[in-house]
Amino acid sequence: MRPRLGWLGSLGTRLAVAMVALVVVTATATAISGVVLLRRADDSAGRRGLAMVADSVAAQVSAGANAAEAASTVGTSTVRVAVVTRGRVTGEQLARSATTPDVVELLDAGKPVSKRSTVQGVTVFIEGRPTNQGGVVLVQRRADALGLVDQVVPQWLWLVAGIGVLAGVVGLLLAWRVARPIRRLSDAMTALSAGERRAVTVGGPTEVQALAEEINLLSAQLAHAEARQREFLVSVSHDLRTPLATIAGYAESLSDDAVPSHELAGVGRVLADESARLDRMVADLLDLARAEADELRFQIAEVDCRELVSDAGRVWRERCATAGQPFTLELPTEHLLVSADPQRLRQALDGLLDNAVRVTPAGRPIVLASTQVGPDAVISVRDGGPGLTDDDLAVAFDRGALHERYRGRRQVGTGVGLALVDRLIRRQGGTVIAAHAPEGGASFTISLPRLAASEASRPG
Repeated sequence: MRPRLGWLGSLGTRLAVAMVALVVVTATATAISGVVLLRRADDSAGRRGLAMVADSVAAQVSAGANAAEAASTVGTSTVRVAVVTRGRVTGEQLARSATTPDVVELLDAGKPVSKRSTVQGVTVFIEGRPTNQGGVVLVQRRADALGLVDQVVPQWLWLVAGIGVLAGVVGLLLAWRVARPIRRLSDAMTALSAGERRAVTVGGPTEVQALAEEINLLSAQLAHAEARQREFLVSVSHDLRTPLATIAGYAESLSDDAVPSHELAGVGRVLADESARLDRMVADLLDLARAEADELRFQIAEVDCRELVSDAGRVWRERCATAGQPFTLELPTEHLLVSADPQRLRQALDGLLDNAVRVTPAGRPIVLASTQVGPDAVISVRDGGPGLTDDDLAVAFDRGALHERYRGRRQVGTGVGLALVDRLIRRQGGTVIAAHAPEGGASFTISLPRLAASEASRPG
């Protein structure tokens, strides 16, 4: 059972928390950087304004105005003025305190002064200009120069907070919209794992739509596979019941002493044949189950296809003769060495031949051939039976597919044989394909990579 996470562990909650955290961090960074930039801009503007005033006062003094009179034009504002005359500093207290000996020295040398300093515990802007009478020094508290910031900063902070709240709401809505289709897909997968086959609504982003389509396809394939499995089990149980019913019937007759003594040998043969048939069916089912679970063991060795086909031909020639089917064996002129499990390869070949003998009517041919096609060693079984349609060829090796199509219409097996042949050959690195045979029936061809001369333990 899939673990159920609390709301704190859900994707929507995590996205929402991430969105809100991002908004908070962004808004905080924006607010701080905005305040810093505003203060820097206001600081620069205040210093430029004070510098312009200082230039104006210095120009008036240099033009002949009295320094004290020129300074008095700005003395009533937030600007404090000090006058330097022959090293003597006069003026307002704050301005005099800011006019330190080094400032006086620069003015006496004819150099302007522009700086920020701390005077009497207060941060101030200092602008000094030399004049023909000595010099003037203008001082302004930084707090007085930054009046604009004090008015704008609260409004700026409220604006950023409002934008942050709006962005947070939008982020929550976005997180909900992103998580909703994914949650829907998660619920669908939970239902799918619980055995419920239902279609998922395809919607949302492109990636989510693609995932929903894949889930729908998986659900449809699972439903189809489960239906096929049910049909296969029903057909196998029916086929198993036939020999069991025969065995049970004869066993009951024997127990009731209802079989004449001269028929006992015949009854024994029937029981042996049906038991052998039942054993083959069970063995095929077990081998198919192991092959699909990758539990079937293989003993890979060097195999000569010509010898293997020749040995099989001797056995099946007699069986075909008994059934009245002309048998043809086609062998190559040279050895065809492959890397395979000889018993499993023979098992697959016998499965194809058994299928051919079962469906081919008397008088129609069966051909067993081996040859080389390109780099592969090829073994083919062809028959003159009813053959397969083009649609049949596509599902010939699907478990129970042909059995379901032709049951009751012609001779069929359990629906296991061809599926088992396909698994046996693919597990050995080969392929098997179904096609139309020139003899009029079906053709099944096994292909295995041929060993090169340098790989073989004996010459070809």
